[in-house]
Amino acid sequence: MRVGTERYALSGTAIREVARWRPPTPVPGAPHVLPGIISQRGVVLPVVDLRHLFELGATEPDRATRLVIVHEKQIDVALLVDTALDICHLTTDDLARLPTGLEPQRARLLRAVAQHEGEPLLVIDLEALMTALQEGA
Repeated sequence: MRVGTERYALSGTAIREVARWRPPTPVPGAPHVLPGIISQRGVVLPVVDLRHLFELGATEPDRATRLVIVHEKQIDVALLVDTALDICHLTTDDLARLPTGLEPQRARLLRAVAQHEGEPLLVIDLEALMTALQEGA
């Protein structure tokens, strides 16, 4: 998936579905990283704006914007991304340590980096992401 100009990956076992963007219902008092909630197949899900979470700046949703529904630690959320890209197969041999100098706010939410199609692919640590959300991001 793409957020801003960066590409990210998630564990395929955590992804439930990819849905078209639709505006979430705002929740008063929620932080900017949680722009609201949606109902997906009868389940109410918080929407997590990865641009805000990774401090990449806001942008208006467009036709490519997607909601990636994920499940981690008994929690379901909809991750707001700019584009959902193809599935790729990564092995542990493909994963490398995160580069030094990465902002601590971002580094704590990432597990590793890989090269895919000649570009860096940042692997999100969903467990750390869920923990950060519970702590107030």
